[in-house]
Amino acid sequence: MDVVHPRCAGIDISKKDAKVCVRIQGRGNRRTSSTVTTWGAMTNQVLALREHLLEQKVTCVVMEATSDYWRPFYYLLEEHLGVMLVNAREVRNVPGRKTDVSDAAWLADLGAHGLVRASFVPPEPIRALRDLTRARTVITQERTREIHRLEHLLEDAGIKLSSVATDITGVSGRLMLEALIVGRDDPAAIADLAKRRLRVKIPALTEALTGHFTTHHAFMTRLFLDRIDAHTADIDKLSVRIDEAIEPFRAARDLLISIPGFSTTVAEIVVAETGGDMRIFPTAGHLASWAGTAPGSRESAGRVKSTRIRPGNRYLKGALGTAALSVSRSKGTYFSAKYKRIASHRDPMKALVAVEHAMLVAVWNMLTNGDLYRDPGANYFTKRVPAKARSKAIGQLEALGYRVTLTPLADTA
Repeated sequence: MDVVHPRCAGIDISKKDAKVCVRIQGRGNRRTSSTVTTWGAMTNQVLALREHLLEQKVTCVVMEATSDYWRPFYYLLEEHLGVMLVNAREVRNVPGRKTDVSDAAWLADLGAHGLVRASFVPPEPIRALRDLTRARTVITQERTREIHRLEHLLEDAGIKLSSVATDITGVSGRLMLEALIVGRDDPAAIADLAKRRLRVKIPALTEALTGHFTTHHAFMTRLFLDRIDAHTADIDKLSVRIDEAIEPFRAARDLLISIPGFSTTVAEIVVAETGGDMRIFPTAGHLASWAGTAPGSRESAGRVKSTRIRPGNRYLKGALGTAALSVSRSKGTYFSAKYKRIASHRDPMKALVAVEHAMLVAVWNMLTNGDLYRDPGANYFTKRVPAKARSKAIGQLEALGYRVTLTPLADTA
């Protein structure tokens, strides 16, 4: 097997230190040498390792993506050396021979022969934007959990507010909860605090607010509301910061917002996770596969064993799932037609993944060409294969007991 990098290093990283194997390919009668050393994970030790690798004239450094421990090594080495961060799933060692030293040597061998693919590590501006969007996602999820805890507490008190009001932390819900906290015990008076469209449900609210709300429930409700408010304040701060950080990528975000189902938040997450630069993905299929929305390829002896999708970026998949679920409930769009077409004979979850895949194809093409989204329309599939749509409609009518005769419409042009 050809050697691509005669001088290659493999690094097996842990929290406290790293095993570094420097592999130097032999020439002529000289044998290939591999030297393993241990280096600390502190910044000064990593800088010393960088100087050591430069002295050894290493041209390629391969390291495994281990938790977050790879970050200081990668960031300090990438400026002076060719560093490849690789997926642990793709560089598994021989079973029964796993030690930190053997892993480092294995990484060096794989890198020397060019048998590894580098993972996508975004540049510094995207890394900062990604930290912000991920923090906002996590805090938003935590706020949702607090709302669920509040709902469970109200159920314990016999208060069925969530059965009548969609958002128990909205304007009307907050007024009612505040009244309960201060000790008001007249359900009709509390229900009369409802605003706007919720006022038509005052009789139902009166029934829902009749329960056994004690001082304990008042204390816990105040605690949960304060936590929800704190999360909301943090989300607002992050949103302001994200709006500043995304300025260099605002054009990409504005393009993505034109996709049905893409909110500003979803577009910002897509830009942060993909980098907004489609040159690193040769085709739209590469992007979909990297994101974990493309069917797997596992075939042996002519039999397809599984088409299960690969694990993908959970933040990107979460944002795409939100967009796909939103657009699947809409009308008059290509994505909604695609969802209904697949969900009618396949699992609805598979239909959502298919919509996510189509969305990523649109993202790749839009960010490559700089064009706004142009929806093919809800009748795209009907126009593409009109004969199939016609025969399906006739079959459905005949199954209901009708005899169908088709008469083409006169040309009105």
